[in-house]
Amino acid sequence: MLNFWNKMKLVWTDTSLRKRVFFVLFILILFRLLSAIPIPGIDTLQLNRFLSNNQFFGILNIFSGGGLSNLSIIMLGVGPYITSSIIMQLLTIMVPALKKIYHEEGEAGRKRFTQYSRLLTVPLAGLQGFALLAILESQNILVNLTAFDRVTNLIIVVAGSILLMWLGELVSEFGIGNGVSLIIFAGIVATLPSQVSQLAFTFDVSQVPLYLMFMVVGVLVIAGIVLVTEAERPIPVTYAKRVRGMKMYGGGSTYLPLRVNQAGVIPIIFALSILLFPQMIGTFLSRFDNVIIAKISSLLISFTQTSVLYAILYFILVFLFTYFYTAVTFDPEALSTNLQKNGAFIPGIRPGASTSDYISKVLSRITLLGAVFLGFIAVLPLIMQFATGIAALALGGTSILIVVSVVLDLMKKVDSQISMREY
Repeated sequence: MLNFWNKMKLVWTDTSLRKRVFFVLFILILFRLLSAIPIPGIDTLQLNRFLSNNQFFGILNIFSGGGLSNLSIIMLGVGPYITSSIIMQLLTIMVPALKKIYHEEGEAGRKRFTQYSRLLTVPLAGLQGFALLAILESQNILVNLTAFDRVTNLIIVVAGSILLMWLGELVSEFGIGNGVSLIIFAGIVATLPSQVSQLAFTFDVSQVPLYLMFMVVGVLVIAGIVLVTEAERPIPVTYAKRVRGMKMYGGGSTYLPLRVNQAGVIPIIFALSILLFPQMIGTFLSRFDNVIIAKISSLLISFTQTSVLYAILYFILVFLFTYFYTAVTFDPEALSTNLQKNGAFIPGIRPGASTSDYISKVLSRITLLGAVFLGFIAVLPLIMQFATGIAALALGGTSILIVVSVVLDLMKKVDSQISMREY
């Protein structure tokens, strides 16, 4: 605790760090103000009724930073930018030119790659905004709209998403931590007061042991997330000695850290996108009066987070996507080549293909643990609902994972800034 207060004192006394912290706070306050500005033509009662019964929009509300709950001008949030980044990373598998830019051209290549992601965000925001507004209008949430109103709303929500992307990058550049992650974090934290008040209104004295069990499970889940997020599998690496002139260089030893949770929260996002798609289609089809279409719509909407089949498919998809995304973002062959170029080798393993196979084998084993853990975190709210029968006690595994990961990353960034100032 003393170390914590010493760090806070250093942050406060250092002018540069203090400016960075205040800049982050200013952007987050601006973000919350923007999330309170609604688009025109909303039926508030219909909106509240719709959101309370729709898990799909509840998940979207997380990634919009809470902007969807009142249909604000930033209702799309950073979702289009996240989707764009994921698509660009997946394209590195199929497009050799993109793979070269991302992996071989260093910092300049990464900047070009990021610029492509920004450009792709605009059409994705347009598509997502159009689909979202069409669904909301079909549910009589947006009423009495003219063609001009529809175009205006679409332009507003696309501009709001681009604005949030820009604010997030400003935080990354002039503040502390990852700006996009901090915006999602702020949106999740902002929903806590309403969730606590909802639990308080439904409080039942006879359920006190259940609430205590819920608190214990919550603490254990947070501890598990911290443990797995920080867990690494070190692979020893030795650098060969090299003689240049009359001096000898190299010969040191270090290690290669392989993270247990290499994929982060991305596999959960992938799985949600697939599983919630049928519900989105069902919601859209519910506007039609045809009997067959109505039955199809009812069937698709019933495929919600309360079904056992949903939970099983959710776990399997998260498990598979964890392996898939790890394979996309981590290239053992490129790592082996870089080690060989720098005169490094893993003791007992031949350089080249043998090193690549060894790293792949180790990565596959530790990813198994990460995949099972992410799958458990994903279905944890469903487990809690099945066990307690109380929807208010749905422990949001995805939200907790995002919050804990952002806090850990922020602490590391603050520590690195403090260490830089000390040196």
